[in-house]
Amino acid sequence: SYLWCTILWNVGSGYDRFDRKEGIVCIFRWGFPGIKRRVFLRFLMRDIQSIRIQVKEGLYPRRILYMEIRGQGIIPLTRTDDKFFTPREIEQKAAELAYFLRVPIEVF
Repeated sequence: SYLWCTILWNVGSGYDRFDRKEGIVCIFRWGFPGIKRRVFLRFLMRDIQSIRIQVKEGLYPRRILYMEIRGQGIIPLTRTDDKFFTPREIEQKAAELAYFLRVPIEVF
């Protein structure tokens, strides 16, 4: 089924690399098999406008961390294996990243 395929193919996993010396951010994620299996984004640190946190409580709570990039929109940073953050953990992660990048935090 769909769920087993996403687990088997490790869809959504990857890494984020922030190089302050070069001023470059690289985001890599694995997608579904095919031509565009590898998703690789690269942009300048100075183009990062903010770090955003989306919190939805309820039966299926979601806490997602995003990065807003000038000219590219909003990019999710929270991977599929990171979906069980507590509110405190997601706030801490957002604060550390915003401090490192010297950008504001927005909550929506």
